[in-house]
Amino acid sequence: MSANEPTSEPDLLYSEAEDDLRAAVRSLLADRCDPSAVLGLVETDQPYDRGLWQALATDIGTAGLLVPEKLGGQGATAREAAVVLEELGRSVAPVPYLTSAVLAVEALLACGTDGDDVSGLLAAVAEGRSVAALAVPLSTAPGVTPPATVRATEDGVLDGSVGGVADAAAADVLLVPAQGPGGYGLYAVETDAAGVAVSPLVPFDLTRPVAEVTLTGARARRLAGPDSAQAAVGRALLTGAGLLASEQLGLAEWCLTETVRYTGERNQFNRPVGSFQALKHRLARLWLEIVSARASARYAADALATGSPDAPVAVAVAQSACSRVAVHAAEECVQLHGGIGMTWEHPAHLYLKRAKADEIALGTPGRHRAVLSGLVDLAPPPAAR
Repeated sequence: MSANEPTSEPDLLYSEAEDDLRAAVRSLLADRCDPSAVLGLVETDQPYDRGLWQALATDIGTAGLLVPEKLGGQGATAREAAVVLEELGRSVAPVPYLTSAVLAVEALLACGTDGDDVSGLLAAVAEGRSVAALAVPLSTAPGVTPPATVRATEDGVLDGSVGGVADAAAADVLLVPAQGPGGYGLYAVETDAAGVAVSPLVPFDLTRPVAEVTLTGARARRLAGPDSAQAAVGRALLTGAGLLASEQLGLAEWCLTETVRYTGERNQFNRPVGSFQALKHRLARLWLEIVSARASARYAADALATGSPDAPVAVAVAQSACSRVAVHAAEECVQLHGGIGMTWEHPAHLYLKRAKADEIALGTPGRHRAVLSGLVDLAPPPAAR
């Protein structure tokens, strides 16, 4: 059965091809993205590892996983992209995979690939020649059309600004929703074009910086008009939220593995602290939470990959569950490492910051629970956070 062919039941298991992809990505990250390397990078004024991104995007071909083969991509599905994001979450890798290879690619695919502008952009992203970013605030949730804070003229000149755009500083091309004479549209503009300013903001997550994009008479190309632009942004946000759950899963798994290792080596009263019953119970509880989170993340990835009508439900379930588990795992990692877990030299703070930033990215857990209640005809939960 083809990976793209709908199935009657969700498949939560990893295929052999997915396991091979995981092994390749994990090997690369082990060589190029160990915690000490990430810590060293975030201390610089350039938080992106461009060499790692090229190896990941071009050598392994992950940048084009969601791009059809006829456009230069791998023709894979959200299941394979989810595996990549699990491994990137394990490493809190400072690369623009979620923003370029998922959000931007999904938006472009929904614009229709018949035109040269869209197909050319997809090919450039898939081949690793270009990094794209969807210019909406990272906090924007699926199902919410971000307000068009940019205006477009009839001939495609953009004016306005968008705040909180993730990985805009790493992008070569911005996909900008804008309100034009004909209505809502999606426009492409190069970051080095005249009238484009990308101003970094102080980030909480040092490995996924955000920026404010200001456009002043910037000339752009319209990719989609009112008939498809909102659908393109909506598709990107839904897929991004669903696959973000896999990043959160990978992050939580690293935190548990590292904490188990540390508590097995750290001694108190001539015994490993991991042998204390209270800590055993906390780690066992966390393991159970991660197992449940894995099921929800895989369900979301499979639903997106097969085009299941349950995809919005699966995404809402995955985000409301995985966000909480990732934060809990990171908090336990910091606390159970004791004093060393509170230091800058230990990478635990990178995972906690990524977990907290991911918790509000593409919709808060409370927002997803509220959406889920409507999708399954339940009374809405108490006021969403």
